[in-house]
Parts: sequence; C-alpha cells; structure tokens
Amino acid sequence: MGCAISGLAAKAEFGERNTEDAAAAAHPSEGQIQMIKDSWKVIRDDIAKVGIIMFVRLFETHPECKDVFFLFRDVEDLERLRTSRELRAHGLRVMSFIEKSVARLDHLDRLEALALELGKSHYHYNAPPKYYSYVGAEFICAVQPILKERWTAELEEAWKTMFQYVTSLMRQGYHEESTRQRHLTLTPKDRPEKRNTAL
Repeated sequence: MGCAISGLAAKAEFGERNTEDAAAAAHPSEGQIQMIKDSWKVIRDDIAKVGIIMFVRLFETHPECKDVFFLFRDVEDLERLRTSRELRAHGLRVMSFIEKSVARLDHLDRLEALALELGKSHYHYNAPPKYYSYVGAEFICAVQPILKERWTAELEEAWKTMFQYVTSLMRQGYHEESTRQRHLTLTPKDRPEKRNTAL
C-alpha cells in the first residue's frame, strides 16, 4: 500500500490500549500543536480528496469496517467507492471533525467535549471503538503525499499523538453512552438501590 502504518501496523502505531481511560493518551505538546496547525493549512485544500482516499484505504486494509457502514457494506468494487457521492459526503464529515479538532487544540476542554460527544454518537451508529484508530492511520497515509517534503517524523508523531488523544476520548464517550443505555434498559427492580449515606 505504500504506507508504513497501514493495515495491521495501525494497531501497534496507534496504541490500542486495554485501558479505556482518556488520561492514558497524552495530548499534543505546544510544539506539536503548531506543527499540526501549519500542516492542516496545506491539507485543508484537499479535504474531499483526503476523505475519499482515507476511506477507500480503510475498506481495503480493513474490509470488516464496511460492516459499520450499511451504504457500503456490499460494495466490492473499490473504484465504485472512489466515485461514490455518499462516501465523499461521509469523508467530508470526518474531515470536518478533524478540522474542528485541530481548531480546538488550544482549548482542550472544548476538544474533549467534542470527542466525547462523537464517541457517544458512535455508540448509536453501532460503530465500536476498535475501528477508531484505523481512521487516524489511514489519514496519515493519505496526507503524506500531499505534504511531500513537509512531512517529517516529528510531524507524523504529532498527528499520531492527536489521534491517540482524540480516539481515547471517543472510546470513553462510547463506553459512557453504553453504560447509560444499559442503565436505562434495566427495570427498577434490577437497578442497584441508592444507599442513604447521610450521617
């Protein structure tokens, strides 16, 4: 595929962790934030292209991901995917989220709220956390040719750090919503009694 972190390497590179705690992933440093913002100015000009490349690569390297996308579940022809208006629209939505994430890197509380909310909504889309890290890996592979000589090991590390941070928050949001939904489905007799802790 031409990208060192595509395919199975994505798991190791993006640190699929046993812990679901967002604190396990460090947020980008000030220097990394500046690198990400500078590179985003170049990437932004090709966001539709990057979105399509990212998802075609995702479905190529991880065909099981198509199960989450009912519109693309039965599409075997990757060329058809490349020209799909639906895939273009979804790619643009994901790129819009990345753009919002980059814009909020200076306001981590706002980024945290955004990523937690996205994780919660992915619970309702039946999109489990195991897929989140794949998107970051494929994004990095898609933008390397666009950035050309601007791409460095330090910039790659900065983007990886951002994606690890955001996906850990999304996982947290997914699990919070999963717990909330399980609690809502319990009948009153199944719910744990609230104990009176007043002295």
